Amino acid sequence: MVNATAHQPRHRVVIIGGGFAGLYAARNLGDAPVDVTLIDKRNFHLFQPLLYQVATGGLSPSQISSPLRGILRENKNVKVLMDEAVGINPETKQVMLKSQALEYDSLIVATGVSHHYFGNDQWQTVAPGLKTVEDALEMRRRIFSAFEAAERETDPARRQAYLTFVVVGAGPTGVELAGAIAELAYQIMKDDFSSIDPRSAQVILLEGLDRVLPPFKPELSEKAEGGLNRLGVSVKTKARVTNITEAGVTFILNEETIELPAKTVLWAAGVKASALGKVVAEATGAELDRVGRVMVNEDLSVPNYPDVFVMGDLAHYAHQGDKPCQG
Repeated sequence: MVNATAHQPRHRVVIIGGGFAGLYAARNLGDAPVDVTLIDKRNFHLFQPLLYQVATGGLSPSQISSPLRGILRENKNVKVLMDEAVGINPETKQVMLKSQALEYDSLIVATGVSHHYFGNDQWQTVAPGLKTVEDALEMRRRIFSAFEAAERETDPARRQAYLTFVVVGAGPTGVELAGAIAELAYQIMKDDFSSIDPRSAQVILLEGLDRVLPPFKPELSEKAEGGLNRLGVSVKTKARVTNITEAGVTFILNEETIELPAKTVLWAAGVKASALGKVVAEATGAELDRVGRVMVNEDLSVPNYPDVFVMGDLAHYAHQGDKPCQG
């Protein structure tokens, strides 16, 4: 007797994004009777929570990145493509890549978020954010170059500007980054220079809201701020940044405009959804939230398209009213 399903094509799952959500989806489908294609612009998975350690010299990029093909080597039904998705057609069930078009039966979009400068994209060149290995290496270059420049500088005011480090945004990334810079200046490198004392550096953390770590419970914010203070970080809440240049940062605090000379300003103030969120919304009619995340159903599917799923930081699952489930 011939098996009626013997020649039926296997279910095709296309996953866009090799971050936490996309990679774990691929791994969990590794033993399923489906064919999986994982697409990412990079051929490695990046452990983003430790990027701040690369930015401050504690780790090398290779310690927080792993080849996607190596991670998925045992999952013989998973194929990895290094490419970029530029569009989707949910009616014909196709993903348009830069190099080709792929057909799918189920689509998972997990392309995450990027920096958000709230309409001030010109600040990006003078205040880099922290989302990629390249971002971390650029931060590392700026931080260590500032100490070297201060070592050579003879003018006291200019020297202090080189030794002033400003982190904008006191979410998890900003808190970790400011604390790591303080440890670097006040402990790790305190005896490494001849003309300067790194302990004279200023590490300033600016936050527009009334406490650090705003998404967390107030008691956790209080503990975090206490820890930052003990490290030597100067925390300034309710501080609204109005301008950033190569010379420093301008912010309003207690109705006073402060122009702070600083040669190193680092951005950790906000994120926006990747551009693929808008692509999904335009193709499916799905709603986006204010930062461009796709509003999804309880099973992470897009409304009216049960075969299209959005996961991770790109998804907005409003299970608590105005508070979406964390990516």
